[in-house]
Amino acid sequence: MSKVYSLKTTQFLKMPLQEAWAFFSNPANLQEITPKEMGFKIVSKHHGPQMYAGQIIEYKVRPVLGIPLYWMTEITQVQPMKYFIDEQRFGPYSLWHHQHHFEATDGGVLMTDIVHYKLPFWFLGDIAHHLFVRKQLEGIFKYRFAKVEEMNAAIS
Repeated sequence: MSKVYSLKTTQFLKMPLQEAWAFFSNPANLQEITPKEMGFKIVSKHHGPQMYAGQIIEYKVRPVLGIPLYWMTEITQVQPMKYFIDEQRFGPYSLWHHQHHFEATDGGVLMTDIVHYKLPFWFLGDIAHHLFVRKQLEGIFKYRFAKVEEMNAAIS
């Protein structure tokens, strides 16, 4: 049986909580903070402009060798201005549970992402994780961190 892995990142946003929430809870902004080489594209037609519990968002991604994959997530929980959670319904993982937390602080917002994920194919999934999946996920979050830092610099 393959393992459940987790990844946690935090970042300070130099913006008011309302502005951070408006940006990160809008599905259309996901493409802006995802590396171009992922070939990320929202393909759902009825996903709406803001996150809400029960919302389905469909994507096409090209994470490995440019091969397109279909990915569907559901926004399972939303506490406005505090957090939202997306869970994979169809896609490359056996488990994908992604928490997005927002906490107002002096001068901005502390944003925390916590992802729990599991790969299919038992021990082969664990091997893939060690060979490239973890590095790829960490790379996506590093890219997002850099893009958000660019946004922070533009505000300063």
